[in-house]
Amino acid sequence: MTTQPEQVLENNLITQLISLGHKAVTIKTEDDLVSNLKLQLEKHNKTTFTDSEFRRILTDLSKGNIFDKAKFLREPKYVLQKDNGDKAYIEFINQDFWCQNQFQVTNQITINGKRENRYDVTILINGLPLVQIELKKRGIELKEAHRQVCRYQQESFASNNALFNYVQLFVISNGENTKYYANTYKQGKMPSYKFTSYWSDKTNKRITQLDSFASLFLEPCHIAKMITKYIVLHEKDKVLMVLRPYQYYAVESIIARVKNSDKNGYIWHTTGSGKTLTSFKASQILTNNPKIKKVVFVVDRQDLDDQTVKEFRAFDKESIDGTEDTKTLVKHFLDPTRPLIVTTIQKLNVAIKKTAFKNQIEKIKDDKTIFIFDECHRSQFGKTHQEITKFFTNHQLFGFTGTPIFEENALSVKSIKQTTANLFHDCLHKYVITDAIRDENVLKFSIEYYNVFKKKIQDEEDTKVEAIDTQEVYESDAYLETITNYILKNHANKTNNRQFTAMFCVSSVDILIKYYELFKAKKEAGEHNYKIATIFSYAANPEVETIDGNISEEDVTDDAPVNQSVRDKLDEFIVDYNTMFNEAHSANDAKAFLNYKTNISKRVRDKEIDILLVVNMFLTGFDSKTLNTLYVDKNLKYHGLIQAYSRTNRILNDNKSQGNIVTFRNLKKNTDDAVRLFSNLSAKETITIAPYKEQLTFFEEAYARLMALTPTPNSVNELVTEEDELEFAKAFRAIMRLKNILDSFTEFTFDDVPMTAQEFQDFSSKYLELNDKIRFNTQKQKVSILNEIDFEIELLHKDEINVTYIMKLLAQLKDAKPKDQEKQKKQILDLLAGDVTLRSKRELIEQFIENNLPKISNSETIESEFKDYWKVETKKALNNLSKAEALKPDKVENIINDFLFTGRMATEDEVIEALEKQPSVLQRETISNRITEKIKDFVKTFINGVDS
Repeated sequence: MTTQPEQVLENNLITQLISLGHKAVTIKTEDDLVSNLKLQLEKHNKTTFTDSEFRRILTDLSKGNIFDKAKFLREPKYVLQKDNGDKAYIEFINQDFWCQNQFQVTNQITINGKRENRYDVTILINGLPLVQIELKKRGIELKEAHRQVCRYQQESFASNNALFNYVQLFVISNGENTKYYANTYKQGKMPSYKFTSYWSDKTNKRITQLDSFASLFLEPCHIAKMITKYIVLHEKDKVLMVLRPYQYYAVESIIARVKNSDKNGYIWHTTGSGKTLTSFKASQILTNNPKIKKVVFVVDRQDLDDQTVKEFRAFDKESIDGTEDTKTLVKHFLDPTRPLIVTTIQKLNVAIKKTAFKNQIEKIKDDKTIFIFDECHRSQFGKTHQEITKFFTNHQLFGFTGTPIFEENALSVKSIKQTTANLFHDCLHKYVITDAIRDENVLKFSIEYYNVFKKKIQDEEDTKVEAIDTQEVYESDAYLETITNYILKNHANKTNNRQFTAMFCVSSVDILIKYYELFKAKKEAGEHNYKIATIFSYAANPEVETIDGNISEEDVTDDAPVNQSVRDKLDEFIVDYNTMFNEAHSANDAKAFLNYKTNISKRVRDKEIDILLVVNMFLTGFDSKTLNTLYVDKNLKYHGLIQAYSRTNRILNDNKSQGNIVTFRNLKKNTDDAVRLFSNLSAKETITIAPYKEQLTFFEEAYARLMALTPTPNSVNELVTEEDELEFAKAFRAIMRLKNILDSFTEFTFDDVPMTAQEFQDFSSKYLELNDKIRFNTQKQKVSILNEIDFEIELLHKDEINVTYIMKLLAQLKDAKPKDQEKQKKQILDLLAGDVTLRSKRELIEQFIENNLPKISNSETIESEFKDYWKVETKKALNNLSKAEALKPDKVENIINDFLFTGRMATEDEVIEALEKQPSVLQRETISNRITEKIKDFVKTFINGVDS
């Protein structure tokens, strides 16, 4: 089958969009775009503008960045000062009746910015370009379309009147695969491809073909609805967020339920899939319903209350208020100007039971009130549920959960099994863990089960250790020592040399104390340098079995009974924490304890804590993308197990390929049961990555494919066509991805695979050379089919291979016997060629080896000698750059310092300003681009990674 040309794809799409109701319009230039905008705004607002009136509109439209424009687009009414002195109210988009807008489609609009760009297909609403579609022919990777959009954003979207900064949604497609995403571009920061999404139907079946996608997603009413209702403006980060399909269907189902029924309902969306955004959007839309007096978002712990308030305010700082105490909650209930409240189940319970509060809110008990419960699998609020339904006579309850309570995982309360459906009726929408992993919204789990001890008499299966009377063994010094030593030995490997962090959950506070003191003693003995922290309840009876199958810790409150010995230990451990981080925390009262917990949360997310020891805290509701490993020494089951495991599988970057679960209890059956319950009967293989032996098989297969193309690293040089180079890049990329997964297994060595470590380094070097080639071709504006793939060079980067590491190798080289020096030198140079962060430094380090190393008499001074050498070479290179390009050295240093501090490269004007002599207008862009690339290369060579 021949490849479908891009032009055919474009023509077919335009024909389809016209059939859906978009009107064709010819727009080729910025002037055409502006003229059409005037006509469409006049038509939409049923008025006419004089030229001067429209110029005022255009001036205001041109102001601000993408986020400002998104807010301006949504202004209910724009006040236009007419020429005759009157005021007119202008609407840019109808948000209440989204179908009642003017829809047009055009293609090949050309905008002149830093470069001339011509865009594929544009959907205009009321004359503004709000949807931009970038197409590639079938066979081209979708990431290439994404990269092209990024290039347009850098080069031309903000040019002239910057009307293309009004784009709300991008669609990228190669015909076979189609994705969409919000306009999240910020100056100097490219939007990540990870934020692109496939559309799907309500059953989560993907819709990838362009024609099928267009008929549903790009239909005029639907695309306008997505823009006006399902894009969220994130106030904190100043970016746009668009709901994924399952979030959209969940919100729609809640709205339909409220409209058509008085019944309750719940949403089953797996942990980590963006529940807060979904619940916020549902709450926000419901508050716009005039029949609804109040929307109450209910959580079950104070820290989650504060966290949810912050997240909701990030979406819309004016829309909600948290409630600090029950008195404030009652006040907000009675305030008609507060449509949305976030509170805890505890405060809500007090408000409707305590006479003083209950009497105040009697007057609003008949008002239409919507309650939305976060984490509604926590069914211990069954009694409160009865109180709420009894007090509020005109209510509806909706729940969100990643792990519902079914009959199978429910515990009996007074001989009655409480399930999620008992309390919330029907499940309105499902998006289970298998869906999320398939869509790459969460990661798979790599689960390792370790049998720490065995029975001496082999009359039962050794693996069923939990069936033995093991309490004494689980608390023994030998058992705890074995696990502690295992963690210390393997932690760096599990966390990719501390690029990520870990939690260690244990069975009780007493056991936690023993583990903490073991880690502390071993650190003081110099056996490790990990930062260990902990937090736990000091309540008198913290271990009470709850309905979710976990051992829970009571919330710490000022009047809670205290276990003094536990409290003393916590105080001692907080002193350690304060010393480690120069803090002043305590557990003197509930507020101080919460502050301590908040600080720990932040430090885990910032990778400042290596291992956090917990019993139950942080195993639900805590999100940290930088956490990738969970060590488990306790029994978990059903939703408690899935919730705990799910702390590790938030997506971060290419180096985080899975969540690592290391369990020292036999949780195999419990894991299988939980997976089956919360997905489907065949889901186990989908949500966990294959075991070590299978990964080795995958690697062998990938290696065989590589060998068929390039039997040796040198044979890459003999590849004749770019098509052959493309196949090599794909084959080796598969090797890299598999090695990244294998690295997380403690037993992995290159002895287990057919490829040697040296061979991997050599092929890495060839792979990077191809990446250099594509970069060079891009600079030369030469079209290369290597653009068709995404070079994942990050997978070749390891923090442990840095300049300091190379210095250690140089010291070994200096002290080596003459016969071994040449071999060691080659190994160092090969390592430099194969590591992305050191590749640019190879020539300088090689020069140091040749010229400086022989003159050094003491290997212990190599690092200081190298730093002196590096300073001299850095200054020399900066002078050479300034001289070669006729630049002012102080200006160049300012540009570099700004780049390092802000991550933003200088603008064309700033670069030209650094020149000793100003070039002609025609030369500006070429010279600026050349200097910018040289400055980036300078930073890459002399600064990035030198001190890492």
